[in-house]
Amino acid sequence: MSEEFHRIRRLPPYVFAEVNTAKAKARAAAEDIIDLGMGNPDSPTPAHIVAKLVETVQDPRSHRYSTSKGIPGLRRAQATYYERRFGVKLDPETEVIATLGSKEGLANLAAAITSPGDTILVPNPSYPIHQFGFIIAGASVRSIPATPDDDMLRAIDRAVRHSVPKPTALIVNFPSNPTAYMATLDFYKELVALAKQHDIFIISDLAYSEIYFDGNPPPSVLQVEGAKDVTIEFTSMSKTYSMPGWRMGFGVGNPRLIKALTRMKSYLDYGAFTPIQVAATAALNGPQDCVEDLRILYRERRDILIKGLHAAGWDVPSPDGSMFAWAPIPPKYAHLGSLEFSKLLMAKAKVAVAPGIGFGEYGDGHVRIALVENQHRLRQALRNIKHFLATDNGAPVETLSEVKS
Repeated sequence: MSEEFHRIRRLPPYVFAEVNTAKAKARAAAEDIIDLGMGNPDSPTPAHIVAKLVETVQDPRSHRYSTSKGIPGLRRAQATYYERRFGVKLDPETEVIATLGSKEGLANLAAAITSPGDTILVPNPSYPIHQFGFIIAGASVRSIPATPDDDMLRAIDRAVRHSVPKPTALIVNFPSNPTAYMATLDFYKELVALAKQHDIFIISDLAYSEIYFDGNPPPSVLQVEGAKDVTIEFTSMSKTYSMPGWRMGFGVGNPRLIKALTRMKSYLDYGAFTPIQVAATAALNGPQDCVEDLRILYRERRDILIKGLHAAGWDVPSPDGSMFAWAPIPPKYAHLGSLEFSKLLMAKAKVAVAPGIGFGEYGDGHVRIALVENQHRLRQALRNIKHFLATDNGAPVETLSEVKS
């Protein structure tokens, strides 16, 4: 009875848990840790969305079971959003489903369409559910480059030709978590052509569609003619409307995949609480100034962070989108790897970041820094980091502890 269950054995220890444990210990010791690790939006949900939730929850009828597919008005609102934002027409009945955040949608889709032994193509590094949703479902995952360019396209083509069995689906996520890479519509055109050529599905995670800064708004794969034949795309209200705890997202696109996800979810849940769905409808249909306000907020934080890191001697690329900076570990600390560097940064600079190894082995040379603290706290974090980089000798946390003892 001591042996681990089969599916649990396929899941490695959660890397972020080690950082969270260290963070909890530091805070228990009254240390002021500035948490830039988790992508957990800190801004309040816009008032008009909260007001609609409060209004709806006063009606006792809204306390009953909802529908796992999402109430009709919400699905229509999401279809309207896609037409307004991307010029993509969707049938709310067959091509839209509401999910409990994009993460739940991705995981349940994996369970719905995957057989044990199937091969899925996933960028490395990538958000953990992209890989482990399919591993939990029994699939084998083959890594492909994370950059939206010819390298990724060539890797997909090689993987299809040389994998047994042939891959059934591939994941893309742009703007990317954790790398902040952005894709162009031209790239998506080539991707759709490749997917059609090899008869594989595209699963697109577009959770950061509205968090962009300097260029054009990120496109949707579904803007490509014929993409709906092979594509399902997931979006989330967590970042767009600062609604992370509300757990509201969507899957849209290919009717066959939507039908499979709908059937799977019908066995597992009754959907989000109805007042949440009504408030989400109000968010999609209502004034969008709040979306632009959040975009400006993240842009200002990005500029402060990147300028401050450069002043501290840490050369970090400025992201064009998402709410993260993907920071190469400074050369002085490259030998430590991302987990040990993250622990050292917390111990010496009192700043928590996410180790890149948690997003895949090819992320180990980076840490992810989230734009989830106000400007005052960001500047405090930057002062701490600058002092740390100027004075530290590069020893790992364990060695420091041994020396002190």
